[in-house]
Amino acid sequence: MSTTQSDRLRELLEPLVAAQGLDLEEIELSRAGKRRMLRLIVDSDEGVELDACAELSRVVGEKLDETDAMGDDEYVLEVSSPGADRPLTQHRHYVRATGRLVKFQLAEGGELIARILGVDDEGVDLEVPGLKGRKATTRRLAFGDVAKARVEIEFNRKDKKEEEA
Repeated sequence: MSTTQSDRLRELLEPLVAAQGLDLEEIELSRAGKRRMLRLIVDSDEGVELDACAELSRVVGEKLDETDAMGDDEYVLEVSSPGADRPLTQHRHYVRATGRLVKFQLAEGGELIARILGVDDEGVDLEVPGLKGRKATTRRLAFGDVAKARVEIEFNRKDKKEEEA
């Protein structure tokens, strides 16, 4: 059974990421001139602070230096959180997006923009904004009905802390 370098890196680095209380969402390995670029995308239910990325970068760098996982080539290591507009592909992504406005590409065609109210194993409960002054409605959407989903950026979104006050 052949494994790719990304698979080997995931196997090596996932325990280090988990030990920091984070999820390893993605590994990107690419060329940047003569050097290789290793980008780790990490996340958690509480989000990711800059200090956590810096600490993880230090730990991962040490591990890579003591192994030959990157070979003899020079490399650049980047550890970051996913962008605000990254696709929702796993159950935990939907849970983390609860309360956020999401654009859904539907499997049957068409799209829907709605706020996630709740998530369970089968799908999501949504609040669909009303058009032209009408009241918002609720809708259930099964995961099987979703082709793609991505969080929409809201510049005037109320913070959860403001709503609770």
